[in-house]
Amino acid sequence: MGKEKNPRRVADNEAMAKVRMLRTSPQKLNLVAAMIRGKKVDKALTDLTFSKKRIAQDVKKCLQSAIANAENNHQLDVDELVVAEAYVGKNLVMKRGRPRARGRYGKIMKPFSELTILVRQVEEQA
Repeated sequence: MGKEKNPRRVADNEAMAKVRMLRTSPQKLNLVAAMIRGKKVDKALTDLTFSKKRIAQDVKKCLQSAIANAENNHQLDVDELVVAEAYVGKNLVMKRGRPRARGRYGKIMKPFSELTILVRQVEEQA
């Protein structure tokens, strides 16, 4: 008997990958995510490879995971994939501190982020 299969969270021509606990602020991560939004996946991978941002390698790994999900789990054509959405969310913030002058305490916030990448198969126009 068993349980019913869960419905897909995305459309039939889409695949998704999510990475949590990225050690950077959401604002910095969103700069890199904005760099790849709407681009074809091969162009986005090239841009991430040659980006000077430290977090770009983690974004690239998430994009490669989304491409692999599309190819292996949903049988989509890799050559027709486009980065449909790339959005960033906040995660936990580690609170650290440092003693300052005159008995004060300087707060140091160490934020974490999460990234979701959605790739979509789009037929090319002739």
